[in-house]
Amino acid sequence: MRFVINLAALAAALALQTTLTNYVQQTAALDFVLVMVVSLALTSGPTTGVLAGSVAGLVQDALSSGVVGIGALAKTVVGFAVGRVGTQFIVTAPLPRFVVFLAATLVHAAFFMGLYVLLGLRSFPAPYGAIGGQAVGNAVVGVIGFQIWEWLPGFLARRRQRRPGRR
Repeated sequence: MRFVINLAALAAALALQTTLTNYVQQTAALDFVLVMVVSLALTSGPTTGVLAGSVAGLVQDALSSGVVGIGALAKTVVGFAVGRVGTQFIVTAPLPRFVVFLAATLVHAAFFMGLYVLLGLRSFPAPYGAIGGQAVGNAVVGVIGFQIWEWLPGFLARRRQRRPGRR
């Protein structure tokens, strides 16, 4: 059951990323797929992080015009690293989660761009502002998403208790 929920969450993030990118150019500063991979890795560990990163990265690479596999490899490495961090450290408060999302985005960008430059496929002249903006944006979206995800079950339970009994 957990696998199906994780797969549905990744599919939703992929759909959101591709849909919003077509309509709003500013969403290129956010990577919803990476945010979902980091979220799954934090909650489920390094194995889920590796699987989520590789599957989501391959699908995202296949839908983009880049080289298939580079984004997948970057997301797989980030998923594993975040999964290990989540099992070794207490990452339950908003500030540590913000730092993890921020660092994961920076590592992903360095790995992704580094592979492209290393293979001589593309150059990235001074991307520091864009990477910093994406890192902060992903961190904010990730922390807000986590807060909503943790708040939702309690909200639904309280709502069910307040309803008058059905007969």
